[in-house]
Amino acid sequence: MSLQCGIVGLPNVGKSTLFNCLSNAKAQAANFPFCTIEPNVGVITVPDERLAKLVEIEHPASVVPATVEIVDIAGLVRGASKGEGLGNKFLADIRNCDAIIHVLRCFDDDNITHVDGTVDPVRDKLTIDTELQFKDLETIENRYDKEVKKGRAGGDARAKKLVEVMDLYRAALLEGRSARTVQLDEAQQEVARDLSLLTTKPVIYVCNVDEASVVDGNAYSRAVAEAVSDENAEVLLLGAGIEADIAELDSYEEKQMFLEDLGLKESGVNRLIKAAYRLLGLQTFLTAGPKECRAWTFRKGMKAPQTAGIIHSDFERGFIRAEVIKYEDYVTLGSEAKCREAGKIAVEGKDYVVQDGDIMHFRFNV
Repeated sequence: MSLQCGIVGLPNVGKSTLFNCLSNAKAQAANFPFCTIEPNVGVITVPDERLAKLVEIEHPASVVPATVEIVDIAGLVRGASKGEGLGNKFLADIRNCDAIIHVLRCFDDDNITHVDGTVDPVRDKLTIDTELQFKDLETIENRYDKEVKKGRAGGDARAKKLVEVMDLYRAALLEGRSARTVQLDEAQQEVARDLSLLTTKPVIYVCNVDEASVVDGNAYSRAVAEAVSDENAEVLLLGAGIEADIAELDSYEEKQMFLEDLGLKESGVNRLIKAAYRLLGLQTFLTAGPKECRAWTFRKGMKAPQTAGIIHSDFERGFIRAEVIKYEDYVTLGSEAKCREAGKIAVEGKDYVVQDGDIMHFRFNV
């Protein structure tokens, strides 16, 4: 399941440094705008303590964690919606992503140039929001008359519903609000997908802070939290420079000591990866055994046959049943055999909605 989060922000706010910490790919990181031109794509591992525990129990021959793709997108400047700077490419790269990680500079450092000369993360957020909103307005204006005619002439119910949604979106965008702030019912949400608006994409705001602010934040990050309060978006504190230092340490023990000294239980990178996974509406089911322990990515709400199809299309086509062990039972009892003896394996049919952390075994016949 290939889904992408795009890292966006103004030039020189720490996007590429963060990307380097997230993935093994090494994007160029330098103190000048437009350092990143082509989007860098990194496949990153989703930290999962459950998979690690299963590995301790099974000692498998191979381990396959869940992954998610992160894209480092070129920095944006004012006028991007009109093609300024690398605007057209920036907007196209965002359109191809499923969710957005918006990096905001929330630290002072005279040695690092800011494209606008001063540090103001709320202003920076508005700069990018405005360009995306302009592009979304353009998308709506280009589509609007066509859908109105379809609704009137042919009595197209879907077109009428889409016009209704566009009216709601346009009103919000003209007020300077992103489309994601508009509350839609289920039917409206379904037709709204046709528009593929940039500002409907889910977003995490990453406040790139200094070392002193990684635990409690600072005035900059608090201003960001207040500014996005109507978006139902997550705000995450992270020091990209600190994460780069952590990435250079050799052992897990050294990294944990470093984090403890900062008053942190987990690295910002790990927290961000997990948050991105949630943002994409993803969950994990597990398979475990002496040959392989593996975390499989699925969309929240999927039923058993659909998740079986993630392993192989034949599993879905010939689905008979799913045998499900809850993670807690597996860890407590220590093996599939002991779970079976204790009656802790549930037999589920086609309507079973798979839960995050389920340990699955599928029966099928093709």
